[in-house]
Amino acid sequence: MISRVMSAELAKHAGQRVTIAGWVHRRRQLKSVSFLVVRDRTGLAQVVVSGDAAGVAAGDAAGAAVGDLPSEESVVRVTGTVAANEQAPGGHELVSPEIHVLARPATAPPFDLYRPVVGAALPTVLDHAPVALRHPLLRAGLEISAASAAGFRETLDRLGFTEIHTPKIVGSATESGANVFGLDYFGRPAYLAQSPQFYKQAMVGVFERVYEVGPVFRAEPHDTVRHLAQYTSLDAELGFVRDHRDVMAVLREAVAGMIQSVRLRAPAALDLLGVVPPTVPAEIPAIHFTEAQRLTSSDEPDLSPAQERWLSEWAEREHGSEFLFVTGYPMAKRPFYTHPDPERPGYTNGFDLLFRGMELVTGGQRLHRYDDYVRALAERGEGTAAYEGYLQAFRYGMPPHGGFALGLERWTARLTGAANVRQTTAFPRDLHRLSP
Repeated sequence: MISRVMSAELAKHAGQRVTIAGWVHRRRQLKSVSFLVVRDRTGLAQVVVSGDAAGVAAGDAAGAAVGDLPSEESVVRVTGTVAANEQAPGGHELVSPEIHVLARPATAPPFDLYRPVVGAALPTVLDHAPVALRHPLLRAGLEISAASAAGFRETLDRLGFTEIHTPKIVGSATESGANVFGLDYFGRPAYLAQSPQFYKQAMVGVFERVYEVGPVFRAEPHDTVRHLAQYTSLDAELGFVRDHRDVMAVLREAVAGMIQSVRLRAPAALDLLGVVPPTVPAEIPAIHFTEAQRLTSSDEPDLSPAQERWLSEWAEREHGSEFLFVTGYPMAKRPFYTHPDPERPGYTNGFDLLFRGMELVTGGQRLHRYDDYVRALAERGEGTAAYEGYLQAFRYGMPPHGGFALGLERWTARLTGAANVRQTTAFPRDLHRLSP
C-alpha cells in the first residue's frame, strides 16, 4: 500500500517524494509545461508536468494512451516531489510526477467545476447533483451542514443528553395540520413520520434528556424556497423543566455550539463562501406573540414571512441580535400536546426562534399529565384511541418537559446566505423532485 498524503499536508513534506490522490480539478497544457490541479477532500494540489508528457501516465488503469494528460474529473494517483511555490494552492506543488489514472469520466460534467462560480442554474445543479456537488462552493455548504450537526450532538452530549433513534414508519399522524405520506405496511395503513415528537417525549421517561438527528417527512404541497418534503430535523426533549424558558436556554446553548463547531471544523468553507458566523447573545432577546402582533400591526394568529423578516430587522436594530425568540403563540396554532400559558388563557408556553428573517426553530413546554391529554384531545374533537401508544407513557408518570426541533437544511441556508433551501440539500425532495 502506498501511503497517501492529503493536499492540505504538502507543506509538511517539503523536499520529500509523496503520493496524493483525487480528481483532476483543472488541466492546463502549455507548450513546454503543463499543470494538473488535483482535488481531494482537504483542498487542491498543483502538479507540474515539464516537457513532453510521454511516460507520465504509465500505469493508466483505464487504458488511455501513454502521454495523455487526464481530463477534468479523472480520478488519479500522483507521486511527486514536494516543492515550494507561492503561486500554487497552499504554497507547494508536486514536480517530477508519476501520474496513474484510476478512472476516466465517461462524459464531461454539465458545467465546469473548476470555475470559481457555479455556471449553471439550480435545476441543472439538482438534476446532476452527484457530480455538481463536487464544485467547491456547493460542497462548502454541505461541509457547514455537517459541522453544524456535529456541534449539535457535541453540545447536547455535554449537557447530559442521550442520542436516540426512533421509527420513521408510524401508525398514526404526529403533527396536527400537516399532511402525511401514506404507505402500505404489510396490508395495514402506515405513514412516514412527520417528526419523532411522540417517541422523544416517551424517552424523557427513560433518559430525562434525549436528542435525535434524523429525517422527517411532510406531505405539504409547498413550492417555496424554504420548504422540503423531506428534511433533517435536529430534535431535543428534556425533563424536569420549570417552563418553556428552560427549553429556550438549552436551545441557545445548542445554537452557540453549532456555530462554534462550524468555526472549528469548516473554516475553509466559511472563507470560500464569505460567511461570517453570527454571535449568539448570552441571552437571546424574546418578545411575546401579542407584542409581535402590536409591532407588526397584525391581528393574525400566526406570523407571515414578511412579519418574520420585519421582526428580525427590529431585533438587530433594537438588541443587536440576529436571533429573536417569539413566545406565547395562540393555542389554536400549536399541536394538542403544547402546554398552555397558565397566566394567559388561549396562549401557550411555546416559542419560535427567528434567525435572519426566518423561523428556524419551533419548541415549547409539553403537557405531562395523562388527564390533561385526554382533555386536550376532547377539546379538539378527538378521542384517545388513535393515540394509545403515545399516551401510554403518560399513564405511568412523566415529569414536566419540553423540547424543540430545528431544520438542518434551513439553518444552513440562513447561515450561508443561500436564497433557496435546496442549495444546502444534497438530494432535495420536494413537490416536484424525486430523483436523483
